[in-house]
Amino acid sequence: MLVINRFVVGSDQESFLARAHAALAVLAARPGYLRGRLARSMDDPAHWCLVTEWESVGAYRRALGAYEVKVEATPLLAESQPEPSGYEVLASAEPSGPVEVTPSDLAARPSG
Repeated sequence: MLVINRFVVGSDQESFLARAHAALAVLAARPGYLRGRLARSMDDPAHWCLVTEWESVGAYRRALGAYEVKVEATPLLAESQPEPSGYEVLASAEPSGPVEVTPSDLAARPSG
């Protein structure tokens, strides 16, 4: 599972950075966390994103329920842009490797 939270940060980027680093640290300590990155737009330095990868949607949801995450990360995540943030990974490729396709969990759900 890939989670992308986008932010538009005003003049107080130092405060945002400190809070984003703290959020990334507590998320990284949770079971099921695979990796994370904090990135800033090359075109507009007010635009940032926090990207985390999780072994499953369940691992991510359990992480959000942890006390430390509620204290350190949830307030920051609440400031992200109001748009979908969770994505299932359906294809991937390592450098010079083949594209590996993963079936969708959504496709397995009964409709109705």
